[in-house]
Amino acid sequence: MTWPPELPRSLTYPAVAVGSILDAAARRYGPRTVFQQDAESLSYNDLADRAHRFAAALAGRGIGRGDRVALVMPNCLAYPVAYYGIQFAGATFVPVNPLLPDAARNAQLRDAEVALTVTAAMTDTMVEAESTGLDQVPVDQVPVDLENDLAHLAYTGGTTGVSKGVRLPIRNVVVNTLQNTCWRMGALPVLDDHGDVTVEQVGSEEEWPARLGSDVAINLTPWFHAMGTIGGLNGPIMAGATLHLHARLDPLHYLREAERLRITTIGGAPALVAALLATGRMGKFDLSSVRSVSTGAAPLSLDTIERLHRILPDAKVIEGYGLTEVTMGATLNPAFTSGVRKPGTVGLPTFDTELKVVAEDSEEPLPAGERGEVCIRGPQVMTGYHNRPEATAEVLVDGWLHTGDIGVLDEDGYLSIVDRKKDLVLYKGYNVYPRELEELLLALPSVRAAAVVGKPDELAGELPVAFVVPDGDFDRDTVLATINEQVVHYKRLRDLRVVDTIPVSAAGKVLKRELRATLT
Repeated sequence: MTWPPELPRSLTYPAVAVGSILDAAARRYGPRTVFQQDAESLSYNDLADRAHRFAAALAGRGIGRGDRVALVMPNCLAYPVAYYGIQFAGATFVPVNPLLPDAARNAQLRDAEVALTVTAAMTDTMVEAESTGLDQVPVDQVPVDLENDLAHLAYTGGTTGVSKGVRLPIRNVVVNTLQNTCWRMGALPVLDDHGDVTVEQVGSEEEWPARLGSDVAINLTPWFHAMGTIGGLNGPIMAGATLHLHARLDPLHYLREAERLRITTIGGAPALVAALLATGRMGKFDLSSVRSVSTGAAPLSLDTIERLHRILPDAKVIEGYGLTEVTMGATLNPAFTSGVRKPGTVGLPTFDTELKVVAEDSEEPLPAGERGEVCIRGPQVMTGYHNRPEATAEVLVDGWLHTGDIGVLDEDGYLSIVDRKKDLVLYKGYNVYPRELEELLLALPSVRAAAVVGKPDELAGELPVAFVVPDGDFDRDTVLATINEQVVHYKRLRDLRVVDTIPVSAAGKVLKRELRATLT
């Protein structure tokens, strides 16, 4: 079964602001812990109270509807306070990676026309000052235009070029949070008695063992990234989850805490899953409470999926696909028990979302099984790039977003991501898809991590070159020969570089431009 029988193909999306998600959750889950970091925690009630006070503090500084407020901080308890405070104030959230070099960070702030930049310490100071100065903080959301006012002005990761500001209206954020939460929980949107948005499960417990108000997870996904803001912040809050924040990935500590906390889901980029498996001890811990492993940002290798199934036989491996330009998500593998999850695919288009795969310079859908550029149309698609009308016109055509990703749709509508359009290697006019070679490399027991890029060559155009992190008994020549025996001549690796690590972005995407830079 591909589509859950309890859920419609289309949802009704309430006309509410983003802050409505938190207000409804606070009434519903009040004293339940929403975020825990070391010895400190926030309940749903605490978070709502502090976020409203932060909104009042913003208003005291003259920040209101449409003003851009940048958050420059790592994941911490201050982050959701500031995020929802910005939403209550009617302002626009500008997420900034705190590890960006000064020049890149300042360029983003200038491009976004930021009115105020906020850090964690500044958030706490503003909330405490507001708490001292007011006996009662107004709870009303500032009136906003849901279709046109921006909830987020989020910058692309810049893994293949210059980072661009993605314009995401308020409705987009509410819609994509509901698409994601309803799909994962077998639920439908409803309004509570105060007119705020929440969800009610309609799926059976047998099909949807993850129940509202019961999920427990460890979060490492950065909230300045699209997957973090929707999948790691708004979505869990709507579902009544408890998230434990880890400042950095320590795989063995993660596994110990996962066992102690009885976490119900493992979520994050494939780099997290790879690190847990690389310990060689994942199967030694009691992870029987884990019901699902959810990943995005990059595809999992087939070998990784098989290893997860062996260690967590009762957990569903749910891969999804999205990008900043669609708020976060566009596809997900079925989350319900009897759903068909196809390894190597990123699932089906979620509610109200259309997919097509097209050839170069065409808008006509290709037949099932043929490779082409993935295009997406749906209510979560951005309105455009900030101050970049030409770049917007290049990717938005009649409501269809041209993603730059190369993919294949099968006859059942499942999407497989083959590669990035810009990562395609052209060898003597032949298309070489790095993903295929990477899958073969990762299937070898002597390879821990791998990435394939094109090296400029005067005669061939580009030569496929592999970067490999070895594991155990590794022989470069044997690996090269093993891979090249399995592919046609034009796909053969022309070189293999042994490295200590493969560079990845904060969101877990391989930084192939950095690898290519070492070849020129």
